[in-house]
Amino acid sequence: MPEDYIVIVTDETDETSVPIEGQRGWGEEVRKRISGLKEVRLPVSQLEQNMAQFLRLVGRLFKQVDQQIGSESGMKLDEVELSVEISGEGEVKLIAGGKATGKGAITLKFTRADTTK
Repeated sequence: MPEDYIVIVTDETDETSVPIEGQRGWGEEVRKRISGLKEVRLPVSQLEQNMAQFLRLVGRLFKQVDQQIGSESGMKLDEVELSVEISGEGEVKLIAGGKATGKGAITLKFTRADTTK
């Protein structure tokens, strides 16, 4: 059976060294950022594996948080919202606020399952 692929559009930013115009002597250079969109075909199986590992680790972290909160205060963690980004290499990365938020992020919202039913 052929492998399924998903196309990811990334904003690839490269840094290159460019000589400073009009400078002589030591050949000073300045770093220049070059940006452009790039399409990358990723195997779905690779993305599934990376997402599963990410979710497993996040689940472990929040299980620990839930245990600590509950044992000390009687409260429970009901909802967690995370922003993640998928890189051109298929890495699943947690976005932690600041200027990075909202830049093509995927929002994952986890709510506690109703255990009273």
